[in-house]
Amino acid sequence: MSLQVQSSLSGLPLGTVLKVLEAELDKKRSQNRIKYYKPYAKQRIFHKLGAQTRERLLRAGNQLGKTYSGAAEMAYHLTGEYPDWWEGRRWDKPVKAWAGGKDTVSVRDSLQQLLLGPAEARGTGMVPKAAIEQIFPARGIPGGVDTAVIRHVSGGASRLTFKSYDQGRERWQAATLDLVWLDEEPDEAIYTEALSRTNATGGMLYMTFTPLLGMSEVVRRFLMTSSPDRSDTNMTIEDAEHISAEERQRIIDSYPAHEREARTMGTPALGSGRIFPIEEALISVEPFAIPVHWPVIGALDFGWDHPTAAVRLAWDRDADCVYVTHAYKRREAIPAIHAAAVKSWGADMSWAWPHDGLAHDKGSGDQLAQQYRDQGLRMLPERAQYEGDRGSGVEAGLMDMLERMEIGQFKVFRHLTEWFEEFRLYHRKDGKVVKEFDDLMAATRYGIMSLRFARIVNKPGPKPFKGVVRGVFQQSGAWMG
Repeated sequence: MSLQVQSSLSGLPLGTVLKVLEAELDKKRSQNRIKYYKPYAKQRIFHKLGAQTRERLLRAGNQLGKTYSGAAEMAYHLTGEYPDWWEGRRWDKPVKAWAGGKDTVSVRDSLQQLLLGPAEARGTGMVPKAAIEQIFPARGIPGGVDTAVIRHVSGGASRLTFKSYDQGRERWQAATLDLVWLDEEPDEAIYTEALSRTNATGGMLYMTFTPLLGMSEVVRRFLMTSSPDRSDTNMTIEDAEHISAEERQRIIDSYPAHEREARTMGTPALGSGRIFPIEEALISVEPFAIPVHWPVIGALDFGWDHPTAAVRLAWDRDADCVYVTHAYKRREAIPAIHAAAVKSWGADMSWAWPHDGLAHDKGSGDQLAQQYRDQGLRMLPERAQYEGDRGSGVEAGLMDMLERMEIGQFKVFRHLTEWFEEFRLYHRKDGKVVKEFDDLMAATRYGIMSLRFARIVNKPGPKPFKGVVRGVFQQSGAWMG
């Protein structure tokens, strides 16, 4: 507290003093907001991935904190004042950066205000007021900013320039930058130019947006084209820890049905191209211990450059309802690694597998399915297919799954986030199923096709002690009820 404030409080009533002190504290907080940024779990994952990948996407629903996260990260890089919990990339020198959005007005009202504060209160954004050395106004935009000079802890100064997509591709050329932040989805040309600005420095680009444009080329780049230098973090309304369960449902219900999943789950709007146009709430259930008399089956989808995936299905025969209780996927690992990861799901459980399990491994010469048998998995004698003349066609399996979902005979344990991420993005293009980012979907389909081979693998526990009531459930593998 300044001496001037202290002297002005002398002799005032206690209540007045407390109000003045509270106002002074609020003022200090407003001029150093970055100090109070506490990211949610998904936001921390997004920040951490900056140390591993040059291209990042925080794909989230509306009003869940994605732009706030983007502004916080930019403030850290501009000032070099990283918090103790920070695990992302760091710069120990001043940086040259761009922050871009849809148009000049939205950039002014969103990015500039979040970073610098409004024109009448500069220094009340994420960048601390004490770190702002100079601001150059934008021409023709009242209250707009072209460039801000920010003091870096190393002693030099970072430069942040604001750009907009409506300026055209040419205005995104020529500069050499350390980092670029794009808030709201750009077209492919703007994205490519922005990324190119960081090539010479080995810098990075990150984006924060809700994918309302559907499966665009930019979205496909992150979801369908694998690269060790690229990452996608999906933040749903369930990950926004400040929103209560009651408020979440109110928000979900407020959106039109065709926009609901994009605006609350960060799922690209796929429209009629989506294979399973089913609300997640209709198929997701809280995990529970599987009754010992329910048969189970495992299913594998083989991969290398795309992940190998596995699911475990439990079948309530009385209700003819299938539950996905476990999910696993991992790329570029040998069968021994995958088998070790899923053995705990049930040692005596049968495993369904696709036609490519008949292919011979180039290294060993053994069939893929046989390699998993050698690792102790009880692989079915034949590849996954329906009984009789229904064959093994993809469409038959998909229609079977969809019908079960629609009539309440297909459920998925709510915590299987990777399964749901694929479910949201599974779609057709030009009438054909897109065979990308579908590994768990494929494994589930093989399990449904082979459901008749599901078997009871759990054995009843010891008889209950006299006078003690015990349930008929036992451990299901990854979760204990």
